[in-house]
Amino acid sequence: MRSDAQSPPAGAARGADFTTFRLGGPVRRLDDCASPAELREALRAAHAEGARWQVIGGGSNLLIADDGWDGVVVRYRRPELELDGAGDEWIVNGACDLDTLALAAVEEGMEGLLFATGIPGTVGGAVAGNAGAFGRQMSDVVLSADLFHPIRGARRVSAAELGFAYRRSALKETRDAVERVRLRLVPGDRARLRAERERILAWRRRRHPDWRVIPTAGSFFRNIEPTSAAGRRQAAGWFLDQAGARNFRVGGAAVYEKHANIIVRASEDCTAEDVVALSRRMAWAVRERFGLVLRREVQFLGDFQEIDGEAPARN
Repeated sequence: MRSDAQSPPAGAARGADFTTFRLGGPVRRLDDCASPAELREALRAAHAEGARWQVIGGGSNLLIADDGWDGVVVRYRRPELELDGAGDEWIVNGACDLDTLALAAVEEGMEGLLFATGIPGTVGGAVAGNAGAFGRQMSDVVLSADLFHPIRGARRVSAAELGFAYRRSALKETRDAVERVRLRLVPGDRARLRAERERILAWRRRRHPDWRVIPTAGSFFRNIEPTSAAGRRQAAGWFLDQAGARNFRVGGAAVYEKHANIIVRASEDCTAEDVVALSRRMAWAVRERFGLVLRREVQFLGDFQEIDGEAPARN
């Protein structure tokens, strides 16, 4: 890791160019990788030059500071699905779009990934963050993963070694990149799966903004953990709604009118600092009314101020 941070070079790629929030200043470099070989080469190069680095997928759960981040962003993404294996065990590339995988499972009449319908981002990112919806998550279907780190090299780990927890995995700390994932699915009825997928997509259209049209990172805060004062896991959006957050706005950032746990870039002059300030106001509203501390889902790169009991995000 570098300790002598410098300003990213002029003309460098900006967070606004590679995140679904379309916000953020320059990074030292953006390396696009579509294969494990390219991923390894990029990570080895970043490590060799002593640069800080971060692997991302679709940039759908990420906010870059307005001043940028002096590090190398390695984007591992190839929208197409590369599938090996047969029957109920699938080996898929971590660079694939998650929804593409979910659709392929439906079309093959395989059960287990319907929850991923419509979720942006890549398979690798979904494993790292244990993405989920409707009470299901990636840890329910992952058997093992092929990982790479520029120091530790390549290794294959079991699902248990991935250390899955609610909306996270051990990869948040180890920072290994997910090259491939082995999944276990079960046969299902193709017609029923297709109908359920269409129902989920319609539900998302009613409640969530289309990130391709309205810049956003989706749900900003994690749902409330069952070990908290909530008693059981409950939707953060419900607490935010009750606290009046649906009407909140700071600068160019606003809470989405149909979902109190989603922040959108509501105007062209929106900044990353607007998003952070709005999230702080939302978290405080819930803390004051319910005594609950919200934890963010969205990952930060750059220097941000503290948000309600969380350590400042300095990466």
